[in-house]
Amino acid sequence: MADDKKFYSKPFIVFCWLIAAVGGLMFGYDIGISGGVTAMDDFLLKFFPAVYAKKRFAREDNYCKFDDQRVQLFTSSLYLAALVSSFFASKVCTKYGRKQTMLVASGFYLIGVALNAAANNLIMLIVGRILLGFGVGFGNEAVPVFLSEIAPLNYRGAVNILFQLFVTIGILCANLKLALGLAGVPAFMLFLGSFVIPDTPTSLIERGQLQNGRTILQKIRRTEEIDNEYNQIVHASELAHQDKNPFKKLAQPSSRPPLVIGMLMQVFQQFTGINAIMFYAPVLFQTVGFKNDASLLSSVIIGLVNVFSILVSIKTVDKFGRRALLLQACCQMFITQTVIGIILLADLKTTGSLGHVEAMVVVLLVCLFVMSFAWSWGPLGWLIPSETFPLEKRTTGFAFAVSSNMFFTFAFLSMMCHMCATIFFFFAAWILVMGLFVVFFLPGTKNVPIDDMNERVWKQHWFWKKFMDCDQEENDQKAPNQIHP
Repeated sequence: MADDKKFYSKPFIVFCWLIAAVGGLMFGYDIGISGGVTAMDDFLLKFFPAVYAKKRFAREDNYCKFDDQRVQLFTSSLYLAALVSSFFASKVCTKYGRKQTMLVASGFYLIGVALNAAANNLIMLIVGRILLGFGVGFGNEAVPVFLSEIAPLNYRGAVNILFQLFVTIGILCANLKLALGLAGVPAFMLFLGSFVIPDTPTSLIERGQLQNGRTILQKIRRTEEIDNEYNQIVHASELAHQDKNPFKKLAQPSSRPPLVIGMLMQVFQQFTGINAIMFYAPVLFQTVGFKNDASLLSSVIIGLVNVFSILVSIKTVDKFGRRALLLQACCQMFITQTVIGIILLADLKTTGSLGHVEAMVVVLLVCLFVMSFAWSWGPLGWLIPSETFPLEKRTTGFAFAVSSNMFFTFAFLSMMCHMCATIFFFFAAWILVMGLFVVFFLPGTKNVPIDDMNERVWKQHWFWKKFMDCDQEENDQKAPNQIHP
């Protein structure tokens, strides 16, 4: 029996998972703040007095609360900054490691939080948001990859979903304590934790630290019998060093399956309509018949549903697989979005409110929608892209996935003003498309080693295998030229 003193303790390994997942807490807190503070009179009066005046003295449009360019700039600046910074983060992640990238993320976030907490004008507020966006871009790039690489095979899904669990906890905390400065707490935890936790064996080996990578792999797996996994990582690292241009690698036909899947998972995550619920939750519950005091309570209820539903995903994702959760959720989300759309289209005009019974039905449907999203497209939108790219394309490919998420989050912000209640039918139609996509094009990745996806997933899939064959044909055509110059 191996000496336990050679290995990390189980509590320390769990500690490493939790410290990394704190990056999700930062992201979630900011999502909650985005919708929460823009519904607060004190915040609007200080930074957006024209919007406050409209809210205070004019009859509000139920579907167009935030049709103000400065409010949209405040909300969207973070996502645009995260979109751009995710590509820089991929470079840092490859060259310096996942651990150092999380350290950089926490640094950006701490500075951004300090600026926002001290802000006395709109410029300081926007600059702070942009720095927060850099933190989100670096954190969202490094954390899911770190968790997928460091997790044991049988629990990779559950460990990765800790990121989304902390996102939902962050949203809940923002609804409970709407203060911009409190976002510094998780940032400070990640900053300190980044000095304590090890980098992933994959990252160490990729950067040429073979012995250190082997040692860390033994410590986190708590066994010396790691030859199989170690050799897979070394082989993946050798492939990664054959071509130094990651964007060129992504142009290869064999890159298309994980790239398309990764980007679409993030795009589909946004087109479930979750942001129509989360960003507008404080307003939504006011317009459907709840008073201002009940709005915060309703947002907290949604947050609690979100958090506890994530626990369902953690428990079931490695047992039933990714596809089963996604398909079940598509059915539940399609029904709830459609019925919400019907009720609002029929009875909620641009002014006024719903009746009490209708309002309660909408609240119930919203909770059912959030529940299904939280155990499916929410966490799996991050899990699947982080586990399907081969090492030589992992950080760059994942950066494209992250940027897709940020772009469509930004693009969503003004849709409700133009589409009103029909936006829910728009999202319902997309959910139908997503379900068909899962049925025909999304392969199962449960219990497949992260560095063995090409052989066991993409080359076996009825549709994606033809892209893998293209690379083999190109290599066969090049071979004669190399032998007979």
